[in-house]
Amino acid sequence: MILTLIILLAVVLLAAGFEMLLVLGVPALAYKEAFYGKLPDAAVVQKIVGGIDHSTLLAIPFFIFAANLMGSGQIARQLVGVVKALLGHTRGGIGHVVVGGSMAFGSVSGSAPATVAAMGRMVYPEMRAAGYSDKFSLGLLVASAETALLIPPSITLIVYGWITGTSISQLFAGGLAVGVVLGIAFSVFVHLQAIKDGVQPGPKLPWSARFRAMWDAKWALGMPVIILGGIYSGVITPTEAAAVSVVYAILVEMIVFRSLDLKGLFKITEESAINTAIIFVLLAMGGLISFFVTLAQVPNSIISFLDAADAGRITFLIAVNVCFFIAGMFVDPNSTMLVLVPPLYPVALSFGIDPVHFGMIVTLNVCLGMITPPFGLDIFVASSTLGRPVAQIIAGVWPFVVVNLIVLLLITYIPQISLFVPRLFFG
Repeated sequence: MILTLIILLAVVLLAAGFEMLLVLGVPALAYKEAFYGKLPDAAVVQKIVGGIDHSTLLAIPFFIFAANLMGSGQIARQLVGVVKALLGHTRGGIGHVVVGGSMAFGSVSGSAPATVAAMGRMVYPEMRAAGYSDKFSLGLLVASAETALLIPPSITLIVYGWITGTSISQLFAGGLAVGVVLGIAFSVFVHLQAIKDGVQPGPKLPWSARFRAMWDAKWALGMPVIILGGIYSGVITPTEAAAVSVVYAILVEMIVFRSLDLKGLFKITEESAINTAIIFVLLAMGGLISFFVTLAQVPNSIISFLDAADAGRITFLIAVNVCFFIAGMFVDPNSTMLVLVPPLYPVALSFGIDPVHFGMIVTLNVCLGMITPPFGLDIFVASSTLGRPVAQIIAGVWPFVVVNLIVLLLITYIPQISLFVPRLFFG
C-alpha cells in the first residue's frame, strides 16, 4: 500500500509539471523514510554524491562543451557540406543530406537536441525548396537527429555504461552499427518519399569537386577521425577522446576558422556548464534510486514473476520495449534510463542477453522517446528553432516512428547487428 502511494506521488509530481529532480528525488526520499527509516541521512548523501563520482562521467561535460563549440562555429557546417557534396545528386538529394548530415554532426556532438537545432537552421529551407512537403521536412529533421544518440560519441551510451558498468568503447562500437542501420532505414524512406513527391535529384558534382570539398573540410573531418579512430585503435579512452575533442574544437574554431572569439568562448562555456549541471543532478538522484532498487531486490522480484508466468526471453524483451516506449512519451531520456535500467538490467543478464545488445535496445527506445508525443524533447527543440507549430511537427514525425519501430524489432531480435562491430574490434 505504501509503495503504491509513493509511485502515485511520482506520477502526481510529473503530471503537475515539477522538475525531474523532484519527480525522482521526492519519491526516493519518501521510500527511504517509509521502508529504511533507520538508514542514516549521511548514507543517503553519500549515495547521491558517490553516484556521480565516476571517471567515466567526465566524458559528458567534455562532449557537451565540444558539441556547443562546433555547433556555433564552422566545423558542423563543413561536415554537412561534405555530405552534401557526396549525396546531393542522389534521388531524394537534400533528404539524404539531412540523414547523413545528422549522422556526421552526431559523430562529433552526441546530442540529439543540438543536432536538431544545427541541422534545422542549415537545411530546412533547402528541403522546402527541393519540393518536400513541410510536414515531411519537419519529421525528417527531428527523426534523423536520433542517430546522434547512437553514433559515437553518445552521451546516452555513456550514461548507460555508467549505470551498468558496460565498456563505453564497446557500446560506442555497437552504437555505430545500429546508428548506420537506422540511418539507412531513414534514407530508404526518403527515397520512396522523393519518388512520391516528384523530387528531382540535385546536380551531380564531378569527383574533383567532391575531393575538393573533402579537402576544404579537412579540419572538420579531423574531429571524428580523432574521436573514433583514437577510441577504436585503443590509443585513447572515450574520456580522453572527449577532452582532446574540446581542445581541438577550440583551436580549430578560434585559430583556423576564426569563427569564435574569447567572448563567444566564455558564453559557450557557461551554457555547457549549465547543461552539464542539469544532467549530473539527475544522475546523482539516479544513483540514489539505483541504491534503493538494489536494497528492495526489485530485479529478483521481476525474475521470480517471470519464472512464475513461464515467460521467456522474447516476452521479456517485448515487455522492455513496451515499458520504455510508454515512459519515453512522458519522461526525458536520462530519467527514463535512471528509473528503468537498474531493475531491468540484471533480469536481462539472467536471460543471457549481452550487455551491449541490451544497451542498443535501451538507446533505440530512448531515441523513440525523443520524437514521440506528447513530450518528445526534439519536437519542441524543432518548434523553437524553426518557429513551426508543434502539432505540425508531430504530424510529420509519425511515419518515422513507424520506421524506428521496425528497426527496433530488428535490433531486439537480431543481436548480431549490435554485436558485430564490438566483436570485430574487441573480440
